[in-house]
Amino acid sequence: MKKETLGQVLKQRRGAYAYTQRELARKLGVKASHVAYLENGRRRPSLSLLSRLADTLELDKQRLFLLAHPEAHWIVGKERDSAPATRQENAWRKFVADRGTLTRHKVTDQELKVLQKVNMLGRISAPNQFLFILNAIRQAVEEE
Repeated sequence: MKKETLGQVLKQRRGAYAYTQRELARKLGVKASHVAYLENGRRRPSLSLLSRLADTLELDKQRLFLLAHPEAHWIVGKERDSAPATRQENAWRKFVADRGTLTRHKVTDQELKVLQKVNMLGRISAPNQFLFILNAIRQAVEEE
């Protein structure tokens, strides 16, 4: 069985509403080519566009988010409870100690404070996951 993709879901739901790509794009405030890119898996929607897609096509926002970001399943899935506390703490230490990565990604002190609070949720098990979270936060802030 083939895995369901964001593009498949969007195309199917757009068809159910009998929208053309151009009509859906107009409702979303994007170009028709962007809708085509999303349906063909060539682009990932921003968080605000994901929200507009869910509202316009009456789809579950969490489902759309996970289809757009399958690597985030560990955040909302059952796996999140299985990571040991020491592994989480080591991930934070490694992330903070990696000055090269922090510099390359221009992580500010304020962003580090936010990520430290995210770490206290107890669900981060690898240093690179902090970058994923930071980029999602940055994207959400830019979109508002």
